[in-house]
Amino acid sequence: MSAQVLAEPLRLFTEEYPPINFSENGKPTGLATEVVEAIMHRSGQSAPISVVPWARGYQEALQRPNTGLFVTMRTREREQLFKWVGPITRNVTSFYALRRSFLSISRIEEAREYGEIAVPRDWYSHQRLLAEGFNNLTPVTGPAQVVSMLKRGRVKLMVLDNLSISALLAQGDIQRDEVQLLFDFMHSDSYIAFSQQTDDVLVSRWQQELEAMKNDGSFAAIHQKWLPGEPLPPLETAPAP
Repeated sequence: MSAQVLAEPLRLFTEEYPPINFSENGKPTGLATEVVEAIMHRSGQSAPISVVPWARGYQEALQRPNTGLFVTMRTREREQLFKWVGPITRNVTSFYALRRSFLSISRIEEAREYGEIAVPRDWYSHQRLLAEGFNNLTPVTGPAQVVSMLKRGRVKLMVLDNLSISALLAQGDIQRDEVQLLFDFMHSDSYIAFSQQTDDVLVSRWQQELEAMKNDGSFAAIHQKWLPGEPLPPLETAPAP
């Protein structure tokens, strides 16, 4: 690795994805943010965390040395694009609709033929649905905009995950029982994704510190604080689904 790459300062990006990572009073917070800050503290590092639209953070992590993006779903489409530290969460991604729309879609083939579907731009779900041949997607800036599209009737279907949907609906002033889960679409684990030009020593140290947190209980304490009752991710890194 070149001296120029090694000299690049560490940069970290995240997005508005409560309760995993989001901004509050202008500062990043959430489950993954606390984990990242703990890893930096334990490894004697420091780096600014910028909360940006997902598509921008994703491009930064694709192109800039010593750059991390969290949380990032580890999927087959992304496996070779990044270096991975995790897992941080276990997620189930599903199709949702407002109950009052009385939709009975239960299979991916039906969704592919049905109207417009709101997804966050460049999210794992957007990439996977494109790979599945969907041409009826409406990509928007982030998950909050997906909820807004559904509420305003701009779309009748949206794709989100089980960990964020309650917080996002509350932000969008929609009651949880107003929304119906139609069917599950993906099971995936989230990670911290580092650019391919990131120092391997840094990535390895972060993975070691995360595993140490899982062994000493500090990771479980953070996870329980933000996601009470949700299952912990496994200790080991898993291959992309």
